[in-house]
Amino acid sequence: MNAIIFDLDGTLIDSAPDLRAAANAMLAEFGAPPLTLDEVRGFIGNGVPKLVERCLAARGIDPAVHLDAVARFSAHYDVAPAALTVLYPGARTALQVLARSHPLGLCTNKPEAPARKLLTHFGLETLFGAVIGGDSLPVRKPDPAPLIAARDALGAAAAVYVGDSEVDAETAQAAAMPFALFTGGYRKTPVSGIAHWRAFAAHDALPGLILRDAA
Repeated sequence: MNAIIFDLDGTLIDSAPDLRAAANAMLAEFGAPPLTLDEVRGFIGNGVPKLVERCLAARGIDPAVHLDAVARFSAHYDVAPAALTVLYPGARTALQVLARSHPLGLCTNKPEAPARKLLTHFGLETLFGAVIGGDSLPVRKPDPAPLIAARDALGAAAAVYVGDSEVDAETAQAAAMPFALFTGGYRKTPVSGIAHWRAFAAHDALPGLILRDAA
């Protein structure tokens, strides 16, 4: 039976407001002005270290403080990763429907601990048989290893990957998995410029879209 593996930020949840709050708290400690929500949305996708790197560059802060900045950001974010974060409409129902017939996994560049905390916060943790975070392996997406690890942890011979970004599409391609693109997430490229097997704008449409071909 095929597994269905999901990205988290920008795919199942809109986490940008909480990421922005943590980023701005970190920047304030360096005496820098805050970032806008749109700026932070544009920095999401390659994991916390890259997000922090982009935040520092946007405010002209010496990159030599990067490790310290990552620690500061994580300290702020880990306190309350779900204070402003919301599930996308229809995501819960879509997951519940898909879980009836397919093993579900999560493959995200968010560190594993806050990813699990968010799943628990939204009452979704029992739906996922595998959770691979950005720090679960020595590499992160777009390296295919985390996605392959999620599939293997589910004991599946094949899987579909559901994500929202160029990074997710590249990861699925490298892992030789079909990619379903959520068009309402954090992508920076037009839909036509992102390789995908299926695309959807609303989570209500996802079960029917996937179940046609993922049996």
